[in-house]
Amino acid sequence: MSGETMTKRLLAEAAGTGFLLAAVVGSGIMGETLAGGNVAIALLANTLATGAILVVLIAAFGPISGAHFNPAVTLVFRLRGEIGTGVAAAYVAVQIVSGIVGVWIAHLMFDQAWAQVSVHARTGPGQWLSETVATFGLIMTILFGLRAKANVAVLVGLYITSAYWFTASTSFANPAVTIARSLTGTFSGIAPPDVPGFIAAQFAGAVAALAFFRLVSSGRSGAD
Repeated sequence: MSGETMTKRLLAEAAGTGFLLAAVVGSGIMGETLAGGNVAIALLANTLATGAILVVLIAAFGPISGAHFNPAVTLVFRLRGEIGTGVAAAYVAVQIVSGIVGVWIAHLMFDQAWAQVSVHARTGPGQWLSETVATFGLIMTILFGLRAKANVAVLVGLYITSAYWFTASTSFANPAVTIARSLTGTFSGIAPPDVPGFIAAQFAGAVAALAFFRLVSSGRSGAD
């Protein structure tokens, strides 16, 4: 891979992850501000904005970088041998940094202090199981969607929109998102001490989904 190609891929990952976090945090702020204390309405606004931006970003940047925007997705494609270790490491680094920048930009758009730390506790077995299930479902959606030659952008957007509501954690399903959201004191935040548990659950869900995909696809046309 040429240096120019790699640069373009990393820029696509940076833009996509940054916009994703700006949408997640920004819509959380807007939703909470306008909902008048109704948490369900605030969450619905947050959900719709996140699902919609995912469709747009994956469709736009998929042809350039694969539109991972997520270290768990990058890990799965590394384990499948579709990207090398160096590329995967660069993707993850860019995803984390750009996700944090996206959070800071969201704060500034709403005239808030750019540097914040969350105190929103999200921990315990139910939350960890939710993140395992959420990430398992996300990876399953991507892999089976690609295998079926379906519109993965739409599938992922719809899946996350649904998973916001059927998981107790509201489906972070993304280590970069989790890290970035620990740096906002707004509606979307997660307290920093709770981040490691979420990330461990997300990677476990991702690896389990890959194993499930290989099991189900084994011996079939178009198998992994």
